[in-house]
Amino acid sequence: MIDSPYFSVESQIPDTVPPQCDITFAQVLSRHGARDPTASKTAAYNSTINKIHANVRKYSGPYAFLEQYQYTLGADQLTLFGQDEMVKSGQKFYERYECLAEEFTPFFRSSSEARVVESARNFTQGFHAAKLADWRSRHIDSTYPYPITVISEADGSNNTLNHGLCNDFENEAPYNTTASDAQAAWTKIFISPIQARLNAGLPGANLSASDTIAMMDLCPFNTVASPNGTFSSLFCSLFSETEWHQYNYYETLNKYYGYGPGNKLGPTQGVGFGNELLARLTAQPVKDETSTNHTLDSSSVTFPLGRRLYADFSHDNDMTAIFSALGFFNGTALLPNTTILEAPQADGFSASWAVPFASRAYFEKMECGGQTEELVRVIINDRVLPLTQCGGDGLGRCTLSSFINSLGFVRSGGDWDQCFV
Repeated sequence: MIDSPYFSVESQIPDTVPPQCDITFAQVLSRHGARDPTASKTAAYNSTINKIHANVRKYSGPYAFLEQYQYTLGADQLTLFGQDEMVKSGQKFYERYECLAEEFTPFFRSSSEARVVESARNFTQGFHAAKLADWRSRHIDSTYPYPITVISEADGSNNTLNHGLCNDFENEAPYNTTASDAQAAWTKIFISPIQARLNAGLPGANLSASDTIAMMDLCPFNTVASPNGTFSSLFCSLFSETEWHQYNYYETLNKYYGYGPGNKLGPTQGVGFGNELLARLTAQPVKDETSTNHTLDSSSVTFPLGRRLYADFSHDNDMTAIFSALGFFNGTALLPNTTILEAPQADGFSASWAVPFASRAYFEKMECGGQTEELVRVIINDRVLPLTQCGGDGLGRCTLSSFINSLGFVRSGGDWDQCFV
């Protein structure tokens, strides 16, 4: 589930630093921490609960708790648990890249949504705390609190950490309907039995398909509303493990056909960040005419090159587009919308594997004995990607030049020319 707490995805390739290798560069791209539902969603969820209270006269069995349940979730902001997720993420980043972090401070950058900026600040707190706990680094931590470059999400802003500039993608069919169409087709397959069971258990409720999905949504959102991320057994236990797989696929279709390979213009929304990543990997100026902000990217203050550590903070949709632009999930045919294709069979693509709350991707460069060129490795939520698109070896590594050469879609601007047809 995309709105579940962060979790470590099992990796078929060890995520440790290979023998005889030293990390020379690390970039983290992170989603914000766990939050309350968006304003529109929280209104819909409250409406569903009010509908139940208005129409149901008898509560029994696993539904008995709903008689006294009051909807108290907020809107849009990080939960206490979400704040803690990001503190821990900052600690983990320091500990993972201690060889660099004890000497170098990351360049921090965030999209301007309040929860994203707050997540970035929480990450810096965790990084700072880990650095203070490392006695070798205490004498070089005078720069805290670390500055964060914030990029505006206002309409019309060039921002590689937030989509919105590609007009046809945002406003024109089929680009802005592909995801909802795929979800609607899958909803017809999986939701009816669940809807019927809920209505049988809550006589008079007359829950719709969207109400039924809202009831499922309340499992992860009530979970992350707990300060410790305590599993919301009351809502979560209303549904079987099979049904949760079906629900996760519902969310996966939304990302895949909204911002991923299933949308003709989806991956193009990640091209700008892809070119910024290439600039950082090569310490060369950004070459891009898509969503990059030329004013920011041409300044050594707001887009410094030659740094060892970088940390960017964004949203799930934008991370999906970036992963797709970089070709990470292009190894299978389009996901079907009438049957489940689980992540291992879908080139690793799943909403829950890729972009849960506080998800993070690490882009690494390393020098290894016997290699004449630096190697690149990508790790998403602790899962090392095989990087087959650039000839990844058994440890998921490509040479820097091979990685760059594999990003022709990014370097050519994707399909940006179709954004304003």
